Order: sequence, then C-alpha cells, then structure tokens
Amino acid sequence: MDTVAATPTPTPAASQSRSVMPPPAVVLYTTRERARILMRSAFPRRRARLLLTRTPEELDAAFRTSLIDAAIVDLAGAQEETWRAAALAREFPSVPFFGLTALRAAEAPALAQCVTLDFADVLVESVDDSVARDLVLRHAFSTRFSATLSAPPEALGLDTQLQRAAWACIVAWSGRPVRTQSLADAIGVTREHLSRTFSSDGAPNLKRVIDLVRLIAAAELAKNPGYDVRDVAEVLDFASSSHLSSTAQRVIGTKPASLARLRAVDLVERFTKGHGRSRG
Repeated sequence: MDTVAATPTPTPAASQSRSVMPPPAVVLYTTRERARILMRSAFPRRRARLLLTRTPEELDAAFRTSLIDAAIVDLAGAQEETWRAAALAREFPSVPFFGLTALRAAEAPALAQCVTLDFADVLVESVDDSVARDLVLRHAFSTRFSATLSAPPEALGLDTQLQRAAWACIVAWSGRPVRTQSLADAIGVTREHLSRTFSSDGAPNLKRVIDLVRLIAAAELAKNPGYDVRDVAEVLDFASSSHLSSTAQRVIGTKPASLARLRAVDLVERFTKGHGRSRG
C-alpha cells in the first residue's frame, strides 16, 4: 500500500524521541575498585558504554575492537604500566584521553606528564564526580565528529528539511553502519518515502551518502598512528578490510591506504565527481 500521501513532515521532536543512535563508548584503565565504581556511576548503561581494562594491553585491544569515544586513565599511584597506558594517547590522537586523580600535591609530576601526552583534561575525584560525564562527552569523538559535520557540505546539494534531518542522523552514528529503517524511524517518515525523496532532484542516493560519511570517519581514524586499514575496518564494523577497500573505490574512487592523507573536503570533492549515485 502506498503510504506517501500520509507521511508526516519530519520534525526535530520526532528525531529526538525516536533516535536509536548507539551510546558513546568510554574505556577506563584502572586497577582500583573505587575508580571503577566512580566511573560506573558517571557513565550508567543508559547513557554510555563503559569498557573496563586493567592492563595497557587490554586498553590497546579495546581501541581495535570498538569505536572508542574517550579514554580515562587512572593516575592514582602511577607506575610504569600506567604510563604505558597513557602513552596510547599518542597512538590514538583522534580520541580524547583524560586522567583521573585525587589532585594531591605529590601528583603534580603526573599532571605534567598528562600535558606532555596531550591529554584533553583531568578528572578530579570528589570534585568532578557529578560532572565527569559531561566533561568527557563534550570532547568525545562522536560529539566532535557530529559537530564538525553538523551541516551537509554545499556540494552535496542536500537542501530540503528531510535531507538535512537524515544527514544529522547519519553523522550522529559517526561512521558506524546505520540502516535506512533506523533513519526513517528517527526522522518520523517511512523507509520508502525517505529513500525515494532523499535522492530527488539529482541529489545523491541515501546509501551513497551513508557510505560517504563512513569513509570520512575512516579517514579520520586512519590518521591515528595506532590504526592500520584492518583496524579501521574493524572498529567501524565493515565486514572486512576488503569491504572497506571496495567501498572506498566505489564511493570516492580511491584506495583505503590513501584515506589518511585526505581531508573531509577532499572526500566530498571526489564523491561529487560521479560517485554520488548508484548505477542501475
């Protein structure tokens, strides 16, 4: 049955109430039970996905299996392993690192080391407990990715309310795969109406735009020294590195090895040169 005539106009309220965007993933490195309790309280399951690690190796592995939005390193009684974990901030600069400390005078050298490693900030126990989540998530990878791409590039020609609503939902997934049905539910329209209307008047296909955003995220992650192409494919839920490669070739006409040197504007430019619409 044709439901186009009854399809409602998308509204911000519908988008907010029906969004199924995945929660941000925050990884914690600590051996202290108090730190785990504190961070579980700051990042409850309904608001975030908290990953707990006890060794630098576990922390490194977390980056290679999930799209990490932020990392927190417990600085209490910092030892050699603590700084091995903290040094991963240099390997994954796209992800903000935070220290967790009681801010005693004796910890001043640890704070100085965090500055050297380009940590985003330090969370102070008993002082920042109630605002820790906000302090971390405002710098999260997904937050910054969505903010940077909040408006679709003019070259894409996404000017209608529906197109812009769909774009906002797509970038909120930060490069992870998103189904057309999920976007339609978030916007408050049918899947058929969204797919058909999004690409009207010569605009690029919805699926191609989803892939473009995924590749923009892949390009950002590929700039991290700690990631290779296989890692990027894994954390963004591509079926394999070959799937990432074929997507890059199809959507922007380049190999994934080139992503690290390309900016978002470069990817959009390549996309608009004949890659915006599926054949057939």
